[in-house]
Amino acid sequence: MTDTQGGLRGWAAGRKGSLTRLRFTSLRLRLVVVFGLVALTAAVSASGIAYWLNREAVLTRAQDAVLRDFRQEMQNRAGALPAHPTQDELQRTAGQMASSSQSFSVLLVGQDAHGKTVYGNSGGINGFSLEDVPTSLRTAVNRQQKVSGVNKQPYHLYWQRVVDHGTPYLVAGTRVIGGGPTGYMAKTLEPEAKDLDSLAWSLGIATGLALIGAALLAQAAATTVLKPVHRLGVAARRLGEGKLDTRLRVSGTDELADLSRTFNNAAAALEKRVADMAARDEASRRFVADMSHELRTPLTAITAVTEVLEEELDSEAGGIDPMIEPAVRLVVSETRRLNNLVENLMEVTRFDAGTARLVLDDVDVADQITACIDARAWLDAVELDADRGIHARLDPRRLDVILANLIGNALKHGGSPVRVSVREDSDSVVIRVRDHGPGIPEEVLPHVFDRFYKASASRPRSEGSGLGLSIAMENAHIHGGAITAANSPEGGAVFTLRLPRDASLLTEDPAENGGGNGGDAPAKEES
Repeated sequence: MTDTQGGLRGWAAGRKGSLTRLRFTSLRLRLVVVFGLVALTAAVSASGIAYWLNREAVLTRAQDAVLRDFRQEMQNRAGALPAHPTQDELQRTAGQMASSSQSFSVLLVGQDAHGKTVYGNSGGINGFSLEDVPTSLRTAVNRQQKVSGVNKQPYHLYWQRVVDHGTPYLVAGTRVIGGGPTGYMAKTLEPEAKDLDSLAWSLGIATGLALIGAALLAQAAATTVLKPVHRLGVAARRLGEGKLDTRLRVSGTDELADLSRTFNNAAAALEKRVADMAARDEASRRFVADMSHELRTPLTAITAVTEVLEEELDSEAGGIDPMIEPAVRLVVSETRRLNNLVENLMEVTRFDAGTARLVLDDVDVADQITACIDARAWLDAVELDADRGIHARLDPRRLDVILANLIGNALKHGGSPVRVSVREDSDSVVIRVRDHGPGIPEEVLPHVFDRFYKASASRPRSEGSGLGLSIAMENAHIHGGAITAANSPEGGAVFTLRLPRDASLLTEDPAENGGGNGGDAPAKEES
């Protein structure tokens, strides 16, 4: 079975390779076809002209020789007959005329002394008779012309080419000047036709050889022209794959060499620009990371002070002056918000730098969701629809971050109750968080996972930083999953989280790597 599958895969790969080569050589095929059509047109035209000229030359030469001999025989032999010959005289004279060097058949027609029409046949070509002579030719032969300064004879020699049962013939006729019989001649042109057929075959073979030669020349020319184009296409694909150090070898001074130089210059400029952008991006990430780290030290001290102030606010002794209590509460809330923002910025920096890692463990999804809700005192506002026993190999801390952001966002911007449901597919776990609020505006849906995005520009200050959903999406992606946002037909927004049952199959052993830099941040509630 494995061998069969391997054979099928090999056959499919071969078919794909053939189609790819056909696609890559389409211009080559067009060049070969154009060269072939031009060569075929030229060869056919030349062969046709050569055949026609040779045909006329061969037929004219044979025809002139036969007619010249027939005219001479008519003058010498038929002209020696009496004005009213007998049939025997006609028969004997026709035989003598047919024995000439051209070997044609002769038919003599005359009138005897009693006015009766008599015939003399040489006996060749299956009995050449008057019925074998075309009517138009007989009419022309017997028509008496008016004698003038230009036309000195009342009768002329006429000829015509005919085909009888596939064999070509030359038929001619004339009358003896001054009275005497009318003579007709038939000469087969089959030898000339065979010569012309041989010539046609030779020209056809020459045309085929010319076509093959043109195709080979076209192939060679196309290879010479298209090889640099093919190299340019390969280099462009490599450049598109991110291999910015790709360069073409330049040789020559033609247009293709100029194109290669232009490509190399463009690739070098692109590599430099990308390197500059990467350097600036790295500097920006380093600045955010350094700033976040630098802020953590004073924030730690400030947080400790605000915790003391918060305890004083909550104490029954009333240790805070009522006049400054609102200011103290504002300092406490803003300090907490700033602390969350710094933590989120550090987390985003890890994702951008590619240093975020998973610390995988087998978790019960229902227990994990329950722990997340209980830790944030959301039990009264969240309905959980999840069966115990749905296990997955995930990073518990990052799953807690995802759930905290999705549920917290639903409670803050949606409406209670928030319903969390868990379903399992063959290879994934699907968690849906639905609220009962007004839903998400259609123009906001494409941007809900953007960093620092807030739906309402009129409320630039809010308790959240605008990074929570973005961080949730990054944590889903590092697991090999995704989050989608939509509006429920029954009302409210629905966030759907889909995670693989075993994230270790999609990562490079992150659990064995010790968790990296992303394993020391506490879980946060953010939106």
